[in-house]
Amino acid sequence: MKHIELKGQVREAGNKAAVKAVRRAGQVPCNIYGLGMENILFTIDAQDLKTITHTPNSYIIDLHLSDGRNGYAVLHEVQYHPVTDEALHVDFLFVSEDKPVTIEVPVLVTGHAEGVKMGGKLLVSSRKLRISAMMNNLPDVLEVDSTHLMIGKQIVAGDLNYEGVTIVSPKATIICSVRPTRATQQAKMEQQATGKKK
Repeated sequence: MKHIELKGQVREAGNKAAVKAVRRAGQVPCNIYGLGMENILFTIDAQDLKTITHTPNSYIIDLHLSDGRNGYAVLHEVQYHPVTDEALHVDFLFVSEDKPVTIEVPVLVTGHAEGVKMGGKLLVSSRKLRISAMMNNLPDVLEVDSTHLMIGKQIVAGDLNYEGVTIVSPKATIICSVRPTRATQQAKMEQQATGKKK
């Protein structure tokens, strides 16, 4: 998985007015915890933060804090403004190279499904899946081959298998499916009607 570097300015806990002042200055309040380390409060430039929040990609973050503390992190949770969609607060988790990392990874559906060739429509239901793997085994994307998918069939998380990767999302999570279209349903009904006449 690709790494991306972010710099954070360590801050003291403050009241609502202090937090609002941080946001007015173009910074986003953040905190990070995990690996038995203390909770650290810091801020990240709002524009820098968009490199990880406004993308379908997932990254291991090389976090450099102003007090000299550095570490690997993953995005855990983002609170967005309901109207402007700007990030209001971000939680990060410390991760390490010697322990499994749990993270959401984009799904890439490949192939030309047999069911689509027959007139069906491919529906992609999940754009990301939560997985767990050692840091050096984390993929940038999870490729899902839809080639053999027929009309009325689907691929779920439980069908997938990747070396060195454990899928944490529920096994019943639907990745993609091929649904019949009106045209294919009409053709099927006409075939059935013709068959009965014979």
